[in-house]
Amino acid sequence: MSRSRRSAKAGLLIIDMINEYRFDDADKLFPAIEQTATHIADLKRQMKARSLPVVYVNDNFGKWQSDFRKLVTRCLHEQCRGKTVAQILLPDEDDYFVLKPKHSGFYATPLELLLRYLQVERVIITGVAGDNCVFFTAADAYMREFEVIVPSDCVISIDADANRSALNHMRVTFKAEIDPSEALLTHLAA
Repeated sequence: MSRSRRSAKAGLLIIDMINEYRFDDADKLFPAIEQTATHIADLKRQMKARSLPVVYVNDNFGKWQSDFRKLVTRCLHEQCRGKTVAQILLPDEDDYFVLKPKHSGFYATPLELLLRYLQVERVIITGVAGDNCVFFTAADAYMREFEVIVPSDCVISIDADANRSALNHMRVTFKAEIDPSEALLTHLAA
């Protein structure tokens, strides 16, 4: 018997926000990405207050010997575009980390296994880029029968119109909730 939508356990996915932002057109994300990071950090605090899991899902940037903690250290202690974002979204000791080789957080990663272990049924997907990695992660979550939430104020893309279009597509096709994060907090279940 499936659990009701209101009682399904939620988990927060933070996609590619811990990042040096060295890719083409990354400068177009600033300073708006810092506001997005602040919304995600607020949501993360609320999730933690409800003892709900937080998973950082990050690209390995083609480096198969990547280490997420080293990436965090580089972003915090070196001069890079992502320093402020890393400071806002500093991982906690009890957060989880998954490195991904491609766009989707599920492709060739243990993410699904981790979420099942944590008994998560609703994934709240946040991060960059709404029209790329967030989108593909949402598609794969939907295909794996997770309930999908993509807070509209917690995702960003280089092109604002593409971001809005991706959010709408996720709402229609993946049945995703796309309300702003503040509205979602009222019904998160522990």
